[in-house]
Amino acid sequence: MCPRAVLLLILSRRRFLELKTPTFTSLELTNWELIKRLLALSWRYRLGCLRILCAQLILLLSGLGSIALTGLGIDELRHAIDPSTRPPLWPSYLTPPAQWQAMSILGALATAILLLAALRMGVGYLNGVWFGELLQGRMVVDLRAECYDKLQRLNFHFFDSNSSSSLINRIGGDVQSVRLFVDGVLFQLVNLVVSVSAFLGYMLAVHVKLTIACLATTPLLWAASALFSRSARPAYKHTSDLFDALVQRLAESIRGMQVIKAFGRETPELQKLETANDAVRDAQHEIFRKVSTFVPVTLFLSQANIIILLGYGGWLAMRGEIGVGTGLVSFAAILQQFSGQIANIGNIANSMQQCLRSAQRVFEVLDAPVAIQAPASPRRLEKVKGDITFDNVSFSHGEAANLQNIHLKVTAGECIAIVGPTGSGKTTLLNLIPRFYDPSSGRILLDGHDITEFDPLELRKHIGLVFQESFLFSSSIGANIAFGRPHASQEQIEKAAKIAAAHDFITALPEGYNTILGEAGVGLSGGQKQRLAIARALLLDPAILLLDDPTAAVDPGTEREIADAMQAAMAGRTTFVIAHRPALLRRASLIFVLDNGRIVQSGTHEALIQTPGYYRNAVSMQSGDTAEHRGGLDQP
Repeated sequence: MCPRAVLLLILSRRRFLELKTPTFTSLELTNWELIKRLLALSWRYRLGCLRILCAQLILLLSGLGSIALTGLGIDELRHAIDPSTRPPLWPSYLTPPAQWQAMSILGALATAILLLAALRMGVGYLNGVWFGELLQGRMVVDLRAECYDKLQRLNFHFFDSNSSSSLINRIGGDVQSVRLFVDGVLFQLVNLVVSVSAFLGYMLAVHVKLTIACLATTPLLWAASALFSRSARPAYKHTSDLFDALVQRLAESIRGMQVIKAFGRETPELQKLETANDAVRDAQHEIFRKVSTFVPVTLFLSQANIIILLGYGGWLAMRGEIGVGTGLVSFAAILQQFSGQIANIGNIANSMQQCLRSAQRVFEVLDAPVAIQAPASPRRLEKVKGDITFDNVSFSHGEAANLQNIHLKVTAGECIAIVGPTGSGKTTLLNLIPRFYDPSSGRILLDGHDITEFDPLELRKHIGLVFQESFLFSSSIGANIAFGRPHASQEQIEKAAKIAAAHDFITALPEGYNTILGEAGVGLSGGQKQRLAIARALLLDPAILLLDDPTAAVDPGTEREIADAMQAAMAGRTTFVIAHRPALLRRASLIFVLDNGRIVQSGTHEALIQTPGYYRNAVSMQSGDTAEHRGGLDQP
């Protein structure tokens, strides 16, 4: 079976496993471990990152050049107005010819500033395009695909212990927040270091003491950033957990809307959703409060430097120790940008905490152990006969033993029925055959070979499955039937539908096999969905059929129709069917009765009906005066 189908079927089922689901836990990474992982992720896109960094360096240098040229222009203009003032200090590589007049110099400076502005415009445009291509076009897409690929390789334990809403949030929102490490943290930090270094070099070249005085508040900014980072991460973690709970509550309410309306529970359910929504709002308000306090404080501390500049720097300018344009004005412009970069530490710290929490949740998926592994040199599966042997198989999770010492041998082409009370291990037994789980002890043989010798993906191509609750995709009916064989012909699709007794109701629809189904097959009855699922399994032409109570959702007339049609489908195939209705049980070659994970009875229908025990009592309830008793063979 296609792994994507397996994943979506897992996410849609109500209770696929007959066992208490474990709690999925993972070792929480430290901040430094997360940062190293994020740096390694960024390194995969180093060429794109380098291109963006080069563009930002050009933007920085061109900005500095514009400020320096502006300062020179102010000093030149001031000297032209009052020749007694100090002339501008031209760099040796920019000194204008001696014969140039002031207006010629000012015109050249204005032209140079305009050219730098045009360069900044062009490079800024390219920088924005490259950012979008790298982050949204590659990194986010690749990381989502990597997470989804990992989900397809995880076994059912992971999905039983993690809600679908949490997984959707991780692949959706959290991956976007991980991307924030590149543009909101990494690039910003590199830009901060380079910019601050360049600004600091410029200011020191103007006046060392003035630079030291204006940067006196910088250590306070670093201390404030450290305190903010320490307090913000738990708040982001709490908010992520609450948002998962909100999405889960919303998803359950939408899926259960019929039940809510049937019992008149609209108001209480709305109150529950509002409570969950308010919890997310309050948690976010706590983060906003921290950010709203931290950012203004950093801005205030950075702007305090301007007061020092105007006081001390103005005094130096009046004494002639620094120029007005290349000194005071340019220094003020540089200091403003320097202060802006330092103040940006708050945004970087905020982005870092958001990113680290999301990275933890994404890496939990990527680091989840893959329990079902293909062997290094898998045995080839070309032609499968269908002989299956359970050799002393036991399966347990935690302290509960779900199957104990199961011995059974099935010859190719036999139809085996599994019956027993709820929780007896019927579905668990079926799940072991396609290696959705591996036995805790013992082994399962296919045509004489241990199934762990095969690649599980190859193994599942020879197994057709029909789950108790069938999931259908938002696609055409024909595409749903052909999901496992997308290149199947229309004739093959219709043949499978006829065997599953689905052809008549399909052709009665306005668009026939081209009818587009709504989400999860909305608009079809339970029996119609189940027949489409049976057709989907039969189209694979599998050597083995696993049917988890395939007629549970159909009426007695349709049940008999499906049972008759499937008699031909079972011919030549090894079939395991969980059933509780006599129409299917009578067609089984052998029946196994499970109770508490053990085989307590086995034999044909005729033999077991003559033997006192669970089977005879259950069939009597189905066939006798108490036929209307709900539950049938699924009752203890």
